[in-house]
Amino acid sequence: MTLWIVQRTLQAALVALAMALIVFLGLNLIGSPIETLLPPEATHEERLRLIADLGLDQPMHTQFFLFLKGMAQGNLGISYVYKEPAIELILSRLPATLELALFAVLLSLVIGFPLGLIAGYRPDSFAAKAIMTGSILGFSLPIFWVGILLIMVFSVTLGWLPSSGRGSTVTILGVGWSFLTWDGLRHMILPAFSLSLFNISMVTRLTESGVREAMSSEYVKFARAKGLSPRRIMSVHVFKNILIPIVTVVGLDIGTTIAFSIVTETIFAWPGIGKIIIDSIAALDRPVIVAYLMLVVLMFVLINFVVDILYRILDPRIRLQGE
Repeated sequence: MTLWIVQRTLQAALVALAMALIVFLGLNLIGSPIETLLPPEATHEERLRLIADLGLDQPMHTQFFLFLKGMAQGNLGISYVYKEPAIELILSRLPATLELALFAVLLSLVIGFPLGLIAGYRPDSFAAKAIMTGSILGFSLPIFWVGILLIMVFSVTLGWLPSSGRGSTVTILGVGWSFLTWDGLRHMILPAFSLSLFNISMVTRLTESGVREAMSSEYVKFARAKGLSPRRIMSVHVFKNILIPIVTVVGLDIGTTIAFSIVTETIFAWPGIGKIIIDSIAALDRPVIVAYLMLVVLMFVLINFVVDILYRILDPRIRLQGE
């Protein structure tokens, strides 16, 4: 197990290094921030001075080495626009995005998993057909359209839920959290549901297919022959065997939801990292873009590492094959 952890750690480090190279090259290909940072009437001397200040006059390999050195030290540069350390700027807005993403993933489990169990246990029933049809809609509807529709129905027409902002927060360890107050929870419901709709459909269909496959397996037939109750068969024999694909999807969903929450945050004016990233892309604010992308990469690497460990806990066969 120790050797496997060392191997996975080395693989994760190589993935992070490769992604750092891709991010660095991609940002250098999209253009120079000089034109954005300087007014059109700037002189040639001012341009040269700014290029030297940003280190853009160095050879490409030197810039990449300095980039890796700064990343190892937790220093990804000063934002060109906000005049703050880029990593601190991202981390200051990350709790709001992280809170919204985790709440959306929780909704996808709370709603999608029971629906998948119902649809998989009785696949020919009207409820199962309605659930699977609804999951297709969840895959098909665009997030921005769903967000606007939710605002029109629940905020404008019915007036039940607020349409924007984060609401009241409670500060713990210097960080404000919305889910600890009723007002904050009301502000989270619409953006979290909009963000989780695709994931709800994904979890529903995965659970449904897993239950149908498990119900036709030999060990379930044997459990029925022994006279076990349907509830015990579902809770003991079926539930455990469908967890691995669910764990995979949920693990990847956390990183994906954080990475793609920008649209939802923009629609609902959620004060996360979405607004900063959009403004930074428009201004070619490289340090902020790099800090965001590398943070997302590290999250995916860490989540995959945790998912691999959960695989070995849930399925002893994977652990034996590794040994």
